Amino acid sequence: MSDIDQGVDDMALLLDDEIWEQLIELTDGAAAFCFQCGVCTATCPWGTVKQRPLSVRTLIRQAQLGLVEENSSLWLCTTCAQCETYCPRGVNIAEIFRSLRFVAWQRNQAETGLPTLLWSIYWNENPWSQPPSQRSQWAKNLAVPLYDANQHELLLYVGCTSSFDQRAQRIARALVHILRAADISFGFLGDDEPCCGEAALSVGHRPYFKEVAEKTARNFQEKGVSQLVTISPHCYDVFKNHYPNVSAGFQPYHYTQYLADLLAAGRLKFSHTLDHKVTFQDPCYLGRINGAYQAPRELLLSVPGLVLVEMEYSAENGLCCGGGGGRMWLETPLGERFSDLRVSQAAQTGAEILVTACPFCVTCLEDSLKMDKTTGLRVFDLAEVLEQTL
Repeated sequence: MSDIDQGVDDMALLLDDEIWEQLIELTDGAAAFCFQCGVCTATCPWGTVKQRPLSVRTLIRQAQLGLVEENSSLWLCTTCAQCETYCPRGVNIAEIFRSLRFVAWQRNQAETGLPTLLWSIYWNENPWSQPPSQRSQWAKNLAVPLYDANQHELLLYVGCTSSFDQRAQRIARALVHILRAADISFGFLGDDEPCCGEAALSVGHRPYFKEVAEKTARNFQEKGVSQLVTISPHCYDVFKNHYPNVSAGFQPYHYTQYLADLLAAGRLKFSHTLDHKVTFQDPCYLGRINGAYQAPRELLLSVPGLVLVEMEYSAENGLCCGGGGGRMWLETPLGERFSDLRVSQAAQTGAEILVTACPFCVTCLEDSLKMDKTTGLRVFDLAEVLEQTL
């Protein structure tokens, strides 16, 4: 055998037809539509913070060929859908990444720390490793009633983050005050509120997500839930796009959509003047993935005295905070956090307040502000801003 032949033999790759067929089934053939133009790699936000960007195209090509190798880059994707905005073939790239992650789970190649995440959901009904008996402590002294389909027009689905994270709890309390100001009859599920399972889906463990989703859907069916409002866009997305059927009339809303409808119907008014200049961070799972760009802006523009200025990159072109796709439970090195760049972009508008509508965004952006105290910016969730006008 010649040296050339030996070199070729050493470089030979084994293509796995079984894995290829599995990925085709998992993604409904999504990877097959990719013709390797490279736009996904060029537009991925990792290219703005890393010298070597995430090669999305390479991972998709491997999926097309049934070539799956252990690759830590697989866990970088925040499923922000920035690449999908520009993909000329409309490929569902986030679904491909979730499918590749599922294969990694099957091969015991999940990123360190993620099995603990799933065990927490299993034992605690939340990914934050918090006791389920503390789930409704955020509502202490608020006298929020337990949901009753015969009495309430709406279920407030608080979600795990706003139930257990002390910072995000303030968002839940603000939303309660707003709904009461609009005279909405609503309830919540207290300590019995189930996890939506989005964390399991985002890290690619499909079977466990399916198990959680079916259990939660049954819970909603038994309680007669027809309309629910979520605080997190991630909960909203999973209920809207990934859940089994709850009922014929089941309708999930993100709270910004619901409040915008109340505003249009005259059931909600903001009378107190707020003389602030603000800019808005579009949560990826509210904006790019579900197209809800206008509702948050309509609410902000309805506040007397409030001035909204847009960042250079906003709406469809907005930058991810870095918390999606399971990244909230993985460590991101300093200097490689999207939120650092986003805070800088927000400061360039001259805004005093950076407003968003997602607990993950609030956490990531505030963490970046702690490292950069020169901007003078403050971060608030939209519900917290609106609460101040009542």
